[in-house]
Amino acid sequence: MTTLVNHNLVNHQYTDILFEKRPCLNFDGTPVADLYNAWIILNNPKQYNSYTTQAVKEIILAFGEASNDRSVVAVVFTGVEDKAFCTGGNTKEYAEYYAGNPQEYSQYMRLFNDMVSAILKCEKPVISRVNGMRIGGGQEIGMACDFTVASDLARFGQAGPKHGSAAIGGSTDFLHLYVGIERAMSSLTLCEPWTAHQALNVGLITDIAPALKVDGEFIPNPLVNISTYADAFGRIIFGAMKTGEALAKGKELMAKGEVDLSKLDDLVNKLIAKLLHTFPNCLSKTLTEVRKKKLEHWDKNKESSREWLALNMTTEAKAGFKAFNDGPKNDREIDFIKLRQLLAEGKEWNDEMHQAISPQYKTKNP
Repeated sequence: MTTLVNHNLVNHQYTDILFEKRPCLNFDGTPVADLYNAWIILNNPKQYNSYTTQAVKEIILAFGEASNDRSVVAVVFTGVEDKAFCTGGNTKEYAEYYAGNPQEYSQYMRLFNDMVSAILKCEKPVISRVNGMRIGGGQEIGMACDFTVASDLARFGQAGPKHGSAAIGGSTDFLHLYVGIERAMSSLTLCEPWTAHQALNVGLITDIAPALKVDGEFIPNPLVNISTYADAFGRIIFGAMKTGEALAKGKELMAKGEVDLSKLDDLVNKLIAKLLHTFPNCLSKTLTEVRKKKLEHWDKNKESSREWLALNMTTEAKAGFKAFNDGPKNDREIDFIKLRQLLAEGKEWNDEMHQAISPQYKTKNP
């Protein structure tokens, strides 16, 4: 028998993420002999599966390993537990190490860029299994994937302009390809999250699965769009209630229920079973051609975006990330009006500016 060549760059023991090979299932749910799916799993539940610098490096290696593995049919990219797929970069690390250090953040962002590129060049179809929030950088690495299947409790969106950054790690390159310019502009600037139902409706994701179980039965997300769709959607679950009553009832059901992601996993496995029954080389070529639309923007912008993000870490990003990390639990945003007033006066970005606008200094400077 021919000895196969190992094309991985290194042999690595993963510490900040999980890398698992799970049996690939056929349509009837039975494992297919000698074929697997690679599961790349963010493993930072205490910080909503935000990625550390170490995790970014491991994600790059994991996608390379999955891409090179001849027995892998598809890659499932997800996070542990049920609160979050990923909420982006680790804000504690950002605030305590990278804030004010553009030269260091520039090197970090080169790793981040390589992570996004590793997803886009993977030779296997990549499925973003969204088990909870997909926010900020989590949204960006999720959109680099080929498919998204989500819990209907999931939420999608950006946080950049609210916390001192811009969504130029992929979202400004990818989001308009999914949802169009107007919706992309709204999401990227206002940072108002979409429910999984909204994301499905606007074409951001492939499919959703119920995840809330009440009295042993799966029910749709009882909080989805109640204020907007109380008549169209709320009536299905709550009858002819007013919005306030429906919201209260929805919260009651949420508290009573338990999260069960088994239907999400069924959806992921059924999608991969469909991919299993295709010519692998033709499938790979199709992925490559469709990904070109993303790469056209990503490859054009990623280096200039990296440089801007590094420099921004001395001003708005420094203020935003430190406010989020150091501010009181219910006050983690800077004083945007005060900032604009100070800039209108021609004030420079210095320690006095940071203290004037940041919530963590309010008790010190009443």
